Amino acid sequence: MARNTSEAQTLEQYRVAFENTASQTQISTTMAEFGYDAATMAIGKALYEQARQAYDSNKTETDESSEAYSIFFNKKQELATIYSAHRKKAKVIFRKDSVTADKLAITGSLSQAYVKWLETVRKFYTIALADSDIQTKLTRLKLTSDDLTAANVLIPEVEALRAAYLKEKGESQDATTLKDVAFAKIDDWMSEFYAVARIALEDSSQLLEALGLIIK
Repeated sequence: MARNTSEAQTLEQYRVAFENTASQTQISTTMAEFGYDAATMAIGKALYEQARQAYDSNKTETDESSEAYSIFFNKKQELATIYSAHRKKAKVIFRKDSVTADKLAITGSLSQAYVKWLETVRKFYTIALADSDIQTKLTRLKLTSDDLTAANVLIPEVEALRAAYLKEKGESQDATTLKDVAFAKIDDWMSEFYAVARIALEDSSQLLEALGLIIK
């Protein structure tokens, strides 16, 4: 069934169709004569409930994924801001010491690809914190070992938050797949239901509108 409305609007249309078919005797009696008795309607209603549940679950998972990404992104930006400042200072301190600059991975441009970026950041703090001579030279621009340690602590935090985000993203994608399958089933069922309703109730536009069908 081609969808020209949102999934939420579609679900509401289907809900109204089931509710009014059950509550309006003229609709239920006529549709039963065309094969849509209570048992058949129950099958469709079950498919609707599955789609409703899948839609709600997908929305929840999507919200959780967005929240997890926001938390991860903010922590990554915190580390990126601190590292950028530390990198600038180190580049000045070791601008005539290419060996140390290479060891700290501060030469050339900084990759923005997450994995490469994080490895560059990790190498900088790992090397700096393991070398007291480097630490001593960095203090000239007020970059202390405590500053380096505080920044280094953020790395595993960023990694943990990214892992949490990827978990939520995967769950969201799975929920989307389940929702799409559920909608395909109820859409198919409702498509035939509406086609039959247009025949069964063709003389009553009011009843067709009660099922959510727009009559021109």
